[in-house]
Amino acid sequence: MTLRILLADDHAMFRSGLKAVLGTQDDLCCVAEVADGQAAVEETGRLAPDVAILDVRMPRLDGLHAAERILGRPGNTTKIIVLTTYDDDSYVYRALHMGASGFLLKSAPPEETIAAIRIAARGDALIDPSVTRRLISRFAGSIAPPASSTALERLTAREHEVLMLVAQAHSNTEIAQRLGIGDETVKTHVSRILAKLGLRDRTQAVMYAASHRLVAPLPAPPPPGTERLGRRRGRGGR
Repeated sequence: MTLRILLADDHAMFRSGLKAVLGTQDDLCCVAEVADGQAAVEETGRLAPDVAILDVRMPRLDGLHAAERILGRPGNTTKIIVLTTYDDDSYVYRALHMGASGFLLKSAPPEETIAAIRIAARGDALIDPSVTRRLISRFAGSIAPPASSTALERLTAREHEVLMLVAQAHSNTEIAQRLGIGDETVKTHVSRILAKLGLRDRTQAVMYAASHRLVAPLPAPPPPGTERLGRRRGRGGR
């Protein structure tokens, strides 16, 4: 199956570079590239790509408003990945609130963007690891857990164990290896966890675990340039 991609960025050189990267993958095809958010909305409505990659700061209509219009369209099937230069929490929260399937920094290596496209297309979500760490720490430090959680009590012991590993940003394959079970079994557990807790995806599961203090806050990320942002966390489908 070939995934159809729309690129929206007002920098032509960046679009060309990313399009060239996508062209190296047999299962990815760039069906449109546009330079502003309004065009992204229009072309997404016309072409219905599997994934639209939107820059935040664009003329006419910024990427977040464009994402809101695309995701709010009845019958929309296009997944949204927000790709930006700016590591701004307000962008992250808005993107997640409106249902974006990914939030990546442009400093991420190409293979991370490619991975994000495939993850988004299959219905999962991906957030840049440095942003994820910051969000978890903030949630864990500022939100008091409820006295009890009926929803949590509905999880089996194994599901609770899987939730803890998801919250620690392990992929399905990593979880399977740790627990000595198959990938498909992990996917089944994750799907049941999301259903029982009323969560949309793994990102919300991570936040849920942090907000209920099921996992300890992660250490702050190292200074820029000392870490390869590309280490993907949370890979793998449900």
